[in-house]
Amino acid sequence: MSGTGGQNENEDLSATYRFKVRFRLEPQTDVQLDPQSFETLLSKPASPPGEKDWLFFRDNLWRGEVNDEPHMRSRMETTLGVPIEKIRFRELRTTSSYLDTLKEAITEELDTPPTVFGNATNADNVLKKYLGSSIHVCSPN
Repeated sequence: MSGTGGQNENEDLSATYRFKVRFRLEPQTDVQLDPQSFETLLSKPASPPGEKDWLFFRDNLWRGEVNDEPHMRSRMETTLGVPIEKIRFRELRTTSSYLDTLKEAITEELDTPPTVFGNATNADNVLKKYLGSSIHVCSPN
C-alpha cells in the first residue's frame, strides 16, 4: 500500500479518535466519593493509513457510534485502569492531509478484492458507513 502517495513529508498526517467516557472511582478504603462517577474526553491517536490498527474505525465504529460498547468499555478499562460506565464516540479529529491519505488507502482496498469494507463503492461511502458525520477537519497544530 502506498500510504502517503505524493504527500509532502512536512504535512501533518495526524488524526485522533475522540470519545466521551464516563468512569467510576471505586475506593479500596472506607472513604466516600461524591460524585463517584466522572466524564472526560478520551483521545486515541489514529494509526497512519496502511499501518497496524489503521482500520480501527472499521473494527470499532458503525454509523458514528461505538458498534460494541461492552467490548470498547472493557478495552478502555484495561487502558485506563478504572471501571468505565459508558463510552460514546464523538469524532475523528483530523487534518485534511490525513483525511486525503485515509481516502487513498480506502480506495486502494476497494480496488483490491476481496474488499474489507463490504459492498461500499467509494471512500466517502466507507467513511459515512463507519464514522457517520463525525469527521472534524482541523488545521495542523
